[in-house]
This record gives sequence, C-alpha cells and structure tokens, in this order.
Amino acid sequence: MSSGLDLSQFFDTFFDEADELLAEMEGLLLALDVDAPNADDLNAIFRAAHSIKGGAATFGTFEDLAETTHVLENVLDDIRNGKLPLRAEMIDLFLATKDVLSDMVAAYRQSTPLAPEHSQSIREQLMDLRQQPIHSDPAAQAEREYLKIHIESIRPRDAAALRNEMALMGEVLHEESKEDAITFWLDTTTAVADIIAVSCFVVNEDQITTSQAPLPADAVESLNAPTEVATESIAATSAESTSATPAESTSAVSADPTPETSSASTPKPSAASPSAASPSAAPGASEAAAQSQKKTVADAAGAPRPEASRRGDSSTLRVGVERVDQIINLVGELVITQAMLVQTAADLDPVLHDRLLNGIEQLERNARDLQEAVMAIRMVPMDYVFNRFPRVVRENAQRLGKNIRLVTRGQATELDKSLIQRIIDPLTHLVRNSIDHGLEMPEQRIAAGKDPEGVLTLSAQHQGGHIIIEVMDDGAGLNREKILKKAMQQGLVSNENIPDEELWQLLFAPGFSTAEKVTEISGRGVGMDVVRRNIQGMGGHVYVTSEKGQGTTTRIVLPLTLAILDGMSVKVGDEVFILPLSHVMESMQPETAQLRTMTAGEHVLYVRGEYLPVVSLGEVFGVAAYEPDPTRAIAVVLQAEDTRFALLVDQLLGQHQVVVKNLETNYKKIPGISAATILGDGSVALIVDVFALHRMNRDRAGGSYADRLVQSEVN
Repeated sequence: MSSGLDLSQFFDTFFDEADELLAEMEGLLLALDVDAPNADDLNAIFRAAHSIKGGAATFGTFEDLAETTHVLENVLDDIRNGKLPLRAEMIDLFLATKDVLSDMVAAYRQSTPLAPEHSQSIREQLMDLRQQPIHSDPAAQAEREYLKIHIESIRPRDAAALRNEMALMGEVLHEESKEDAITFWLDTTTAVADIIAVSCFVVNEDQITTSQAPLPADAVESLNAPTEVATESIAATSAESTSATPAESTSAVSADPTPETSSASTPKPSAASPSAASPSAAPGASEAAAQSQKKTVADAAGAPRPEASRRGDSSTLRVGVERVDQIINLVGELVITQAMLVQTAADLDPVLHDRLLNGIEQLERNARDLQEAVMAIRMVPMDYVFNRFPRVVRENAQRLGKNIRLVTRGQATELDKSLIQRIIDPLTHLVRNSIDHGLEMPEQRIAAGKDPEGVLTLSAQHQGGHIIIEVMDDGAGLNREKILKKAMQQGLVSNENIPDEELWQLLFAPGFSTAEKVTEISGRGVGMDVVRRNIQGMGGHVYVTSEKGQGTTTRIVLPLTLAILDGMSVKVGDEVFILPLSHVMESMQPETAQLRTMTAGEHVLYVRGEYLPVVSLGEVFGVAAYEPDPTRAIAVVLQAEDTRFALLVDQLLGQHQVVVKNLETNYKKIPGISAATILGDGSVALIVDVFALHRMNRDRAGGSYADRLVQSEVN
C-alpha cells in the first residue's frame, strides 16, 4: 500500500474545482437576501464549502485549507438549520473568508503554502459567530431526536476513522465510547443508507445499528455552552487523518453525501454507489482495498461515475489548455498546407485532374470545419468574466457611499479563453472608473431628477468576427469643457472645435487625468493608457461615447480569436496584404465624379450620400510602384469603429482563411499591422490593422476629415 496511488496527479483537478466552487459561493453570497435568505442558496453555499473541505482532507497535504473550510462549514450549517440568524456583517465576513480560501488554493497550486497566520484571523472571526448559545431552548433541544449510530466490536483505530467520517456527513452532537463499542448522535440531512455505506469502508454492516433518539441530558447542557469545539474537532481530524490507513483516508471522498451544484465537468461519486460500499478495510483484502482506493480518489478528482455516464448526466471532459493549443497549432499548419495545395493546383487542367481538384476542394471544406470545431473548444462564455463584478461593484459602492445596481447582458456570448483571461484587468479598471467618476452620489442624482440608484451595465455581443464589450453607466457623462481645458494645457490639442469622439479618445493618452484628487479606486492618470495598450495588444480597440447628464459608454472591440481569421488578400505594387474580412463592406473602382479633393491634396470618395475618407495603402506603408491614380485603383470600403473609409489597393486577389502569426514576437511591432501570415506559396503577407490604419492616416493628415471637408467647401 505504501507504493500505491500518487495523489498529486489529481491536484490540478482539485484546484480547478475549488476555484469553480469558490466563484459559485461568492455569487450566491452576493445574491443572498439577509432578511429572508433562500434555503436552496444557503444549502448550495454550504455544499461548496463542504466539497472543498472533503477534497482537501482527502489529500492530507492541505490541512490549513481543510481546517478553514471546516470552520466556515460549521457556521453555514448553523445558519441553514436556523440555529444562527443571518446578519449583514456575516456576508462581508464570508466574502473575506472566500478571498482567504482563494489565496490558499493559489498558493497550494504554486507549491508555496501560506503561513498558518494568514488564515488564523479569519477562523477566529468565524468561531466568534458561534460563541452565542446555539440552541436557545434547552427543553426543546432535549425533546428533539437525532440520528443515533451505534457500532459494536470496533477497534480504536477504526473508531478514529469513523469519527472523521461522521464529522464529514453532519455535526456530531455527542459521542459515547464503552469498551469496544462507540455511539454517535448526529445532526445530519444525509440518508441513513449513505452513512452506512460510508461506514462500511471501516467496519462491516452487521456491526452498525441506527435509530432516532434524543440527546442525553449532559450533551444538551454542553451544546448550549459557548465553546470552541470547531477548532478542536478539526485539529483532531487533521491529526488523525495523517495517521489513518489509506483505506481510511480515502473514504473521506466518498463521504460527501451532498449532491454537487452545477459542475458538469467534475461529477462527484455517490456515497451509496457499489464501489463506495465495498468493505475495502476488510482483513485479507489489501489488493481490493488498493483498487477501491484508486477508484475512490479518481472519482474525487473528477472522473465521471459509470452510472452517470450511462445516464448521460456527464458529457464533458477536462483537458489541459496546452493540449488544445497544440491541436490549434496543428490545424493552423493544416490550413497553410491546404493553401499551398490550392495554389499549386491552380494551373492544373480541371478535365485531366478532376479527381485531384475535387479532393483538394473537399480538403478545404474539412479543414474549415475542423478549424471551427477546434476553436469552439477554446471558447468561454463572458459569464466567466462578468461573475466577478457584483463583488467589485458592491464593495466600491459601499466605500464611496453610492447606490449602484449592476446589470449584465450577453453573459452567454463566447470569447477565446486566451482573451478572456487578458480582458479581466482592463474591464475591472473601466468598471471602477465608472463607479468613481461616472455615477453620481445619491443626492446629486436626486437633484438632477434621476433615480438615486445608479445603473452600471456590462454587455457583450457578437458582431461579425468580433465581440463587442460595453461598460455603460447612466451618470453625469463626460465634462467636455474640463477635458478640453486639460488637453490644451498638456498640448494634446490646439483646436477648440475638435469633435467629441476625438476628444474622448484623449482620455487614453499617457498621464491624462481630470481627477481633482487621487483615490484608491481610480484617478492616477495611468490606468486608461494601460487599458488601451492591453486591449490593442489583443488585436482590439477601445473608444468612448458620452452624453452630458445621460452617461458614458466605453466600447471594447476584440477579435473572437487570435488563431485563424477569414481574410481578403489584396496586392499593392509587388506586396500582398491581408484585410480582415469582417471589416470589408464592399469594393469598387472609383469614378472621377465620385472623388473630391480637399486641402493638402487629399481625397474623399462620395458613396451613396456619404463622403468617405480615402486612404492609399501604398502611400501609408511606402510601397514601391503602387498605383497613385485613384480612378485606376480599387477602393475597398472598410468599417472601423463607427466610421467607414475607402482603402485604395492595386488588385483584389481573393478571400481565404489565414493563420495568424504574432509579428511582434517574431520580428517587431509595425504601426498599422496587427500580425502576419504565410501564404500558399510560402511567402509572408502582413495583416492590416484596420482601426490603427484609419487613425494613422487621420493623425498624419491632421484633424478630422469632417473639419477638413468643411474647410474645403469654404475654399
């Protein structure tokens, strides 16, 4: 048995599951109505703590985590059973406990456990909640009946193991030991059959007798005296678990009697399942015990139960991200190979090589289907991000004395996991900025004829090949005069007639801030610049709209994925560029009557009642031998943010999938270029950053197109 199963192989699964349970716990705590808490929510919070404790105790190396969750579980159990009234300050303490538990899990994940002092304070605060008498009516307590479990012919070592198991399945109110027998009075909601099944890990079923019985008088008196039983109990549990036999320590997992909350990827074993009921501790059954141990721990680590698989209750599989990334890279190489075959076969006679060309066409369809299926594996709902903001809004609103209601929309909208992780920090800063600077104090809102409760909205939606994430508040809106004055003082603008949409973009300039004082939430003048830089690093863009007295909206535009995109290849001189197809609206050859010349020799293109700025791709990137005459070039109308512009190129080559290669990693950052790709002939083509290209041309020309168009009319 000493050379048996290495439990460390299940650590990552346990850590992932613990993170999910803690996130669920936080959401439920924030939604609790203190005056009338929902019983199902209280049970779900208790189950989350119970599951983490059970998993931590199983491995035997996470004692601090097991001890803290045990104390939390005891308090939660008292609340859900009506022994302890829920108060508002308890929610804050439970949230603080959740933070400590998250720190523990992160530290254990990094193999750097936190010092015990890190959690000692929170445990003491939790135990203080239980110092009041648990049962206010001793007479009623004496009349109430509990589950009485009597076990005959038991060895001292087995008694210690059973004591651990009973603590996992409920609250042990009283215990009596006589010679080779032991009796427990258990306050539990676990089925008797499940308790017997778990006990059979240690003893045989014919040794167990159960009944309903009241507590002995001395036990009632003991329960109603303030004690620190919780600490003693878990200390005993921790000490005994380190000396327990493998069969004993393993059974802690199967002791979880409570159905898990929504976590389809990590179903829990049923305590009443046949494997859980097998007497693995029976003499002469060491091999069977080893097999039982392996199966039980595997179940605890997230392996689906056989019966669950047959019912179809579990249809997910936890796979490491690195494996998915490897598959995505291979699919990318397949797309490149397929493009090479298409280009090579372009000169073949379709009559003579009909079967080959049909096969290549089928390969192209299959490669696209495979790419879409693989990319879908990496997609994560935005709910993963949005779920962390109720806590942020609640705490910062309380700190500032504001009434704020958070609304989320589009939680099911999916985004690539790699982008999900990177969008959290920028989004957090924007939310805090809205809380601090956007939404007014209640008295200010009332004076302005508004509801004293401000509304902060987070939304996400798909649009073409992008995801649009918005942070909206119904606050006072941006102060144009204040921002303009600050911008002119810093030399960022010289024209007072700058359009609002361009003025708002100055908020993202390095060091720009109109805050009159620095707060712990925002106002240091460094955050918004970092927000834009981080979002641009993801191939996205951010911009602001605002209406005085009505609120401010910050919109983030991100690609759905950074791996593969649909593109249009264009030629300028001898160079090939890729335009993201999601930005392409239409293409045309301009006529002289559609072109207008502005100051500095620039042009606008008149298309269906709208003047579009004209940008020459060859001129911007200094391409040799590009076509300078707009009437002999091709104009590709592109959508960037809320504006459109015409991009002049020499030729349209076609539409196809391209594999995105990070240019900054392999070479360096090029303004106006987001990435690169490998073409079918093996050459490299640059992928145009449409947003950056539009801004580059606008900044190079100086001022907005609208201003210069008006000036050209005057001239």
